[in-house]
Amino acid sequence: MINPFETAIKQLEEASQIANLDKNKIERLKNPDRYVEVSIPVVMDSGKLQIFIGFRSQHNNIRGPYKGGIRYHQDVNLDEVKALSFWMTFKNAVIGVPFGGGKGGIIVNPKELSTTELEKLSRGWVQKMYRILGPEVDVPAPDVNTTGQIMDWMADEYKNLTNDPKSQAVFTGKPLGCGGSEGREEATGFGGFYVFEEAAKKFNLSARATIAVQGFGNVATFFIKIAIEKGYKVVAVSDSKGGVVNMAGLDLSRLQEHKKQTGALKDFPDAKNITNEELLELDVDALVPAALENVLTGDNAGRIKARLILELANGPTTKEADKIFQEKNIPVIPDILANSGGVCVSFYEWYQNMKHETWSKEQVLGKLEKQIKKAFADVSSIREKYKTTFRNGAYILAAQRIMEKM
Repeated sequence: MINPFETAIKQLEEASQIANLDKNKIERLKNPDRYVEVSIPVVMDSGKLQIFIGFRSQHNNIRGPYKGGIRYHQDVNLDEVKALSFWMTFKNAVIGVPFGGGKGGIIVNPKELSTTELEKLSRGWVQKMYRILGPEVDVPAPDVNTTGQIMDWMADEYKNLTNDPKSQAVFTGKPLGCGGSEGREEATGFGGFYVFEEAAKKFNLSARATIAVQGFGNVATFFIKIAIEKGYKVVAVSDSKGGVVNMAGLDLSRLQEHKKQTGALKDFPDAKNITNEELLELDVDALVPAALENVLTGDNAGRIKARLILELANGPTTKEADKIFQEKNIPVIPDILANSGGVCVSFYEWYQNMKHETWSKEQVLGKLEKQIKKAFADVSSIREKYKTTFRNGAYILAAQRIMEKM
């Protein structure tokens, strides 16, 4: 089992050696400022009391309030939450938003809870955590299995407990009518595409380049939507049950309809069924892992044929795979750059709430495109300066920005 927190630390150490960064400051960045573990009692619909375990890791706030999602999953654990809060600190520094890194979670399978139980659990997390939250302290957001509705319950609970006039700004990813931002839903997928566009130019991919996407959730589908609109050929996609491939290109709306009707992507007409493993090894111009961590490993990296890899998932590439891709000259655009569109628009939502403003979707996506393309250019120039990988370039850039504030 790969420990995500150890992986995060190794990535930082490698980057710091390349750029000869201040060892004492790097040592500080290896440890979260604090992490909190709480027990949340919930009276279930049956009348029975159940105790759930919740976490919040606050990694670093030197650049601004802690910022990062809350996930509801049966496998949530402290190492994962610490690693994700670490990555948020670096992601925010790479994209250039004035936030630090945080992450939270509850050990629960939300599919097993009724709406009433879910609301009690969500409010219960805030009741235990509200003293360490705040619009200028720590600003959570949705993550795995959490929704705009859950953020709305949490923001409401925070308001009830604190009477803070800026309480709307303490949670982002809220529904539109409750202080949410236009463009938030598309942000991570579209942001990933804006990065892809810059990388495609840099590495001379054709205007009809072929793309394989592992994943079919919100991020993957918005990425696929804009990629097809811009003329690229998405030739393979997958979900947890497997994938489909058609080298002539796939139709997103038909895929979505098929998935809605059958509950899976497999057996899509005019396409061949493939496994998730086979999808990764297809002969395509670009591979976009947009689902799970650690899918590109020392075992399969040698068989990857893509000319470019764009990490829309968190941590899809292991250290061993990274090394092989470097040897094979396959550029990997790292998660902390590629999937930072979500947190960028979270910042816009927070800003709008703090200033009582409302921006249109065009304004939001226009600002996002500009900001994310600048981040790509900044990472590229560091990469060239140190003759290293995009991942190291992103870590060096982020570490330098954080250290400047120390």
